[in-house]
Amino acid sequence: MDYETLEAMQRRHPAWRLLLADSAPLVASFLHRVFVAPNVRVISQADLIEALEDTLFALREQLGAEVFPKRAQDYLNDWAANERSWLRKFYPNDSDEPHFDLMPATEKAIGWLTSLTERSFVGTESRLLTLFDLLKQMSQGSETDPQVRLLELQKQRAEIDLEIALVSQGQLSLLDDTAIRDRFQQFMGLARELLGDFREVEQNFRGLDRHVRERIALWEGSKGELLQQIIGERDLIVDSDQGRSFRAFWDFLMSHDRQEELTQLLDKVLQLPPIVQLKPDVRTRRVHYDWLEAGEHTQRTVALLSQQLRRFLDDQAYLENRRIMDLLRGIESQAMAVRDMAPSGSFMQIDDTAADIELPMERPLHTLPIKPLISSSKLDVGDADIDATALFSQFTVDSAELSQRVRRALQGRSQITLADLLAEYPLQQGLAELIAYLQLASERGDGKVLLDDDANDSIAWQAIDGNWKRAVMPRVVFIK
Repeated sequence: MDYETLEAMQRRHPAWRLLLADSAPLVASFLHRVFVAPNVRVISQADLIEALEDTLFALREQLGAEVFPKRAQDYLNDWAANERSWLRKFYPNDSDEPHFDLMPATEKAIGWLTSLTERSFVGTESRLLTLFDLLKQMSQGSETDPQVRLLELQKQRAEIDLEIALVSQGQLSLLDDTAIRDRFQQFMGLARELLGDFREVEQNFRGLDRHVRERIALWEGSKGELLQQIIGERDLIVDSDQGRSFRAFWDFLMSHDRQEELTQLLDKVLQLPPIVQLKPDVRTRRVHYDWLEAGEHTQRTVALLSQQLRRFLDDQAYLENRRIMDLLRGIESQAMAVRDMAPSGSFMQIDDTAADIELPMERPLHTLPIKPLISSSKLDVGDADIDATALFSQFTVDSAELSQRVRRALQGRSQITLADLLAEYPLQQGLAELIAYLQLASERGDGKVLLDDDANDSIAWQAIDGNWKRAVMPRVVFIK
């Protein structure tokens, strides 16, 4: 929090720039209404323009026609520009229409503005109890002395036995209305913060995806060295504190029993009289489904990483498009070299997208076409013998079939090494199929795959040209 850091954040951080903008009330209120409040992750450009046009029309009717003079599309393009970065404008894989998503920094700024509003009730008891529970969990979870753990468990058992005895006698300890409202407000605050955390996690994975694409575009060494670095960086992200926490959250929320329990608890709590008086948002009843939807976006971003690696590993496609890829990489490398030095002024022009109106009498009269003279010269037959089989050999690795092979192999045994599995099902598609097996092993849960660095396995396969290739790698063991 020194002066230089804060001064740099004031100039560069999107959230700070949003708070300093003259149009901050319009930006924050509109984005909160269309993205944050309904928990919408992605909106198409047409739908977002329509919503903003309605908002601008209402403001011009209220404040005057001269307020906010630009079109809705111009405002959206300004908010998505690099110098602001309040929105992310992108094209989905299955659509040619631009879509918009809220940036994590923008959601933080909107959340901070929301916290400035005056609250009629500020609860502190539940937060204090939460702090005590967190300290107890950290203290007990890090205790290595068995005697201390036993004493704590015996103490908890005595408290539970005492509570059971009091309940058996009809003495129930109930929360009053204030305590219920206090805990419900804290629950809603944490639920909204959790939805905001998903955007930040997804943004981190998108940054990794962009970094991988840049490395592939600029790489000049061998493919093996590039794969080693890319897979190592992906594993580093997945095994980081953020990746482990997200995986644990996703496994917990994907449990059907947990979803049913959350649904029942929410239905019961929302029917309590103190909660009914608060008039909570109707979406509160399905907040856990909003978590699932947000988590699926993050999972799809991780899947895009795997698809990018799989396409690069396709040897046949890589050989067929080598010349095209070299040209594209040259363009990408030059674009990345000048991306921070954008030229000023107008440096590129395109034709107007509007239709040109031509009246009937403005069209020229019909003129007879010139009849071409075609010479009937005899074509020379070439004698070059070119093998064109490489133009027609295309293949894809079926991950579902590989997964089914692993399951069939584990039906009659508790574990099997990758080398033994390939002895039963030899490689038919070379290195791409071997990498697909390794990708399948990395996607299996903890306890389902064992990597033995002390032992190596040698795996061989026959290439299309008839030559044999061999890979030496640490032993991978699939466990039932």
